[in-house]
This record gives sequence, structure tokens and C-alpha cells, in this order.
Amino acid sequence: MPPSSSDASSAEGPEGRERPREALLTIPRGVAQVDFQSSYWTGLIFVIALFVGGWQFGVFGLLGTLTATVTASLLGVDRNRVALGLEGFCGTLVGVGLVLYLGANWMTVALVIGSAVATSVLTAALRTVLEPYDLPTFTAPFCIVTSVMVIGAPSFERVWGDHQNTAAPSATDPGTAMTWHDFWRGFFNGIGQVFFQDDWYVGLIFLIGLAVASRLVAAAAAVSSLIGLLVGWWLGAQAADLGAGLYGYNAVLTGIALAGTFVALSRVGVVYAAIGAATAAALTAGVTDLFDVVGGHTLTWPFVLVTWVFLAAVPLMSRLARAG
Repeated sequence: MPPSSSDASSAEGPEGRERPREALLTIPRGVAQVDFQSSYWTGLIFVIALFVGGWQFGVFGLLGTLTATVTASLLGVDRNRVALGLEGFCGTLVGVGLVLYLGANWMTVALVIGSAVATSVLTAALRTVLEPYDLPTFTAPFCIVTSVMVIGAPSFERVWGDHQNTAAPSATDPGTAMTWHDFWRGFFNGIGQVFFQDDWYVGLIFLIGLAVASRLVAAAAAVSSLIGLLVGWWLGAQAADLGAGLYGYNAVLTGIALAGTFVALSRVGVVYAAIGAATAAALTAGVTDLFDVVGGHTLTWPFVLVTWVFLAAVPLMSRLARAG
């Protein structure tokens, strides 16, 4: 993910005085980069949101971020990438995802550390593979590592013994008639579910964090969450799943990515981003059903797949251009 804020200064200040401060700020920046932002203020607000959602999300999210960042630094990854948080965000999602699916215990601590290390190595490998196509890795390392861990977890008693009930809300509350309650909760939850959070007020805090970095990005997230919600409703998705934001978060990431972050902002570009967000929402059910067969989860696979395709198509579209 590219930097989207100018507050990421060099890790080396006069006589090295800035080094400890900048090293510390790589952690909130890593959290913020989940939504493509490098503002440490946004990252700090995101961390607050995680702790509001539950202490375990905050603690394990920071553990994953710290582990991935330190691993990348020790392995000699470019300092600017590390300073901007670009080596930490997959670790953040690994930490939050694994504690959600496996529970908060010492075994999960070990798995988060090991998985975060793996995301650092996998990020470097995918960057090498995707570089000729000018495609970012996005959250693919997180998706791959977390899918492998969760699918394999039931085979290990010490791993699976304290796993959480992660069935979709519609499993106990079926029905497609969306109420106003489902609608407004789904709008905010679509933003919060990027970090696996399904409390509307947590999603609101994340939206505030995005607005601190960029009002444009916050607007893109809000509109994309709405698009995902409406696409899911129009296709007849379960109302409880819509209210939980399960059709919004992949649309949010896709919308932010295509609306000025990786595709130059223009009228055509905005329409392109909206189509991408709608596509990610529509793909959600298919990916969910595919992973249900093997015990996996949707994660951010729809966002990764759709955004890769939409970015790869840009060079052949004369009215669109890559950002930067």
C-alpha cells in the first residue's frame, strides 16, 4: 500500500534524535495502513477503536503489527516502507483475525507471532511476483496466512480447543427483510468489519480516524459501505449479515483503493471505483460459500481479487490513469 499522508518523515533526524520517536510511530502507522493511510493520528484512533471493540482486539492487533514491523526491519526491508507502516498492516489483521477465530490464549499469542513473521516473508515474495504488473500486495499475505491457519486449526486440539463461535449472524437470525435498524448499523459496521468489528459505534470511530487523515478517503469509505449494503440488499442477502456489515467492508477497501489512492481521481475514476465496490460486495457471497466448504472465512479476499483486476485493466483504458 502506498503512503497517503505526508507526516511520515525520515526515521533519521538530526544526530539521530528522531529515531526512537519515528520507530515508535511505525506501529500506529502500520495499523492505519490497513485502510491505506500513513497518518499516525489515524492509526492511534484505529487502535482506540480496536480496544473499544474489545481488549483482545487491541492487544493482539498491536502484537501482530509490532511483530511484522520488527521482522521486516530485521530482514532489511527498505526503511521507508517500514517507517510508513507498509510492513505492519497485514500483521495487524492477522492478530485481530486469529484472536477472533481462535480465542485469547497463550497458544494464540504464539500463532499470531509466527503468522505475523510469515506475512513479512510472504509480502516480500508477493512484491517480487507482482512488481512486473505494477500491482500492490494489498492484504493478500494476511488472507493467505490466516486462511491456512484457520483451515488447519481444527486438527490441533491445543489450537482449536478455545475457538470462538464465528458463524454468520444469519445462522441464528435468518430472513431477507432489511429493517432500518439493519440499514444504519450495516452502514457503520461495513467500515468496522475491515478490522472484524461488528459494533456500529466502533465503525464510527474508524470513520472518524479516516476523516482525520483525509475527508476524501472518509467519504469514499462511507459511500462504498453504502454501496456494499445496497448491493447485498438488492441481491437478496440475509438482513442480519447486512446489518453486521459483512457485505460492506470489502466494498470499503475497494472503494478507497480505486478512488484516488491507486487510480487518479476523476469523474470516470469515481464511477470506476463505485463499480469496483459493487463488484466486491457481489463477490462476497461466492467467496464465503467457497471457503465454508473447507472451514475458512471470506476475510478480504473479494477486495484483493477485485482490486487486482480493476488495477490491471487501467493501462488499456484511456480515460483512467494510475495515481502518482
